[in-house]
Amino acid sequence: MIIREWRGRARQSEAGKYPEYFRRELMPELRTIQGFLGGFLSQRASGEYMEFLVLTRWESLDAIRAFAGPVPENAVIDTGARATVDAYDDKVRHYEVLEDIWPKQS
Repeated sequence: MIIREWRGRARQSEAGKYPEYFRRELMPELRTIQGFLGGFLSQRASGEYMEFLVLTRWESLDAIRAFAGPVPENAVIDTGARATVDAYDDKVRHYEVLEDIWPKQS
């Protein structure tokens, strides 16, 4: 499994726009890509900005290429996403998952 990491930030006064884009546009698109395994959207306040951390899970780099194109390190920032953030990473990071640990089920 591969984790894809991307970060962006928006002014606090506009902080609701990216999560709305993430839910309404990005997630439905990602769910159509074979090899997409899910993701997380996180945020943290930092002064006048809200920082967003997006972690998506993928079966392989080939699955990521189906989304990102031939250079998987390039961030995918369409015009809808650009309209919701003030700054963002134009490159992403990929991590190979070594352990996937969940709480013990009772």
